[in-house]
Amino acid sequence: MEIFLANINHLESVSVLFDRYRIFYNQVSNLEAAKEFLKERFKNNDSVLFAANDNGELVGFTQLYPSFSSVSMKRVWILNDLYVEESYRRRGIAKLLISVAEEYAKNSAAVRVILSTQISNITAQKLYEARNYIKNEEFYHYALRLQ
Repeated sequence: MEIFLANINHLESVSVLFDRYRIFYNQVSNLEAAKEFLKERFKNNDSVLFAANDNGELVGFTQLYPSFSSVSMKRVWILNDLYVEESYRRRGIAKLLISVAEEYAKNSAAVRVILSTQISNITAQKLYEARNYIKNEEFYHYALRLQ
């Protein structure tokens, strides 16, 4: 299993995974929109995307978005997406992807990696907690839907 930093040259295969990730979160499949979304991220350097390659087939990815902490005056990375094809789950691929993302964040002198997951996604919660992510009980997180 190889984990690598994806770029615009991997757009086609990463878009398929990204579309499946969205379907996992109950979104309607839209491969063309997924491709356009990722194309913009690559083009504008809005995110960092690591992909898992198993003998030439992309089987998972994680995507980090940059942010900052005003209080610590340091970089923060938002681990926004983590997905592994269903037939490849329980093989340690998610752990590899998140490990590479964490190492990337450390090397960028970030103060932390933050993430969120659905309350019902117990599998993801177990992974994050096993990697010493702490469920934040000090802050409430709010969201304003604009569309």
